[in-house]
Amino acid sequence: MAVTAHEAVNEQPFVADLLFTDGLPAMDDEVGYRGAVAARAAGITYRQLDYWARTELVEPTVRGASGSGSQRLYGFRDILVLKLVKRLLDTGISLQQIRTAVEQLRAAGIRDLAGTTLMSDGASVYLCTSNDEVIDLISRGQGVFGIAVGNVLREVESTLVEFDPQAPDALDELAARRAARTA
Repeated sequence: MAVTAHEAVNEQPFVADLLFTDGLPAMDDEVGYRGAVAARAAGITYRQLDYWARTELVEPTVRGASGSGSQRLYGFRDILVLKLVKRLLDTGISLQQIRTAVEQLRAAGIRDLAGTTLMSDGASVYLCTSNDEVIDLISRGQGVFGIAVGNVLREVESTLVEFDPQAPDALDELAARRAARTA
């Protein structure tokens, strides 16, 4: 159930760093979703939602809790981040590693995850910002060497199409030695 900040107690809206900006619906600072709705939409428990907010992993951007009886209001982008954290947990990444990855993203100034891809092998979280750039977020931004197998396959195919196996220079060193022995 979406509510407006005006329906709640007159408080200053809570502002946190956004990880998402482009390619998503415009964020209306007045509209938010109560915790139970945000948790259900992200596929997590309310207890997880509360813990992540209290430990500042994913804080609500529409309105944070400011005391007993106040309710947090989560924006659309907040729910996307919650879902992302849930998916990383599902791959086997620990919550502490996810915290490290989120800290690395924020430290690198990355606020727009819409143009990126996060990957996990169950041991680490990798940020892919392009076909050529992969960054290990758990290893404090260490660059990772990646090979696009499809590109290598196309290179080998094109080389083999142009390659004449009958040409004298086409023999490798071992084949040349064998040919010399038999001759």
